[in-house]
Amino acid sequence: QVQLVESGGGLVHTGGSLRLSCVVSGRTGTYAMGWFRQAPGKERELVARIRWIGGWTYYADSVKGRFTISRDNAKNTLYLQMSSLKPEDTAVYYCAADYSSKGEYDYWGQGTQVTVSS
Repeated sequence: QVQLVESGGGLVHTGGSLRLSCVVSGRTGTYAMGWFRQAPGKERELVARIRWIGGWTYYADSVKGRFTISRDNAKNTLYLQMSSLKPEDTAVYYCAADYSSKGEYDYWGQGTQVTVSS
């Protein structure tokens, strides 16, 4: 059974930093992983994506230069380092795993809340 477990969310002031982690268990061979977020009343959006082999990355324009996605292959763990946080970054953040290379995500974590106070 594949499980994705996020951690690292919390409350932070504007300008602060947080690092999210996502541990993957139950299956290897991930093609890519992504971090998504969903704020109240808004659609879920892709924040960042990383190809597991090679490390190619993608970032949404809203987080470029502030967020960094990375992975530790040995630990099967995905990270999202978030800096210069803004109130508009407040959302539930989800990690997701793509095993098919089609840009579709097969498994999702339960989400972790990030709240940025002004």
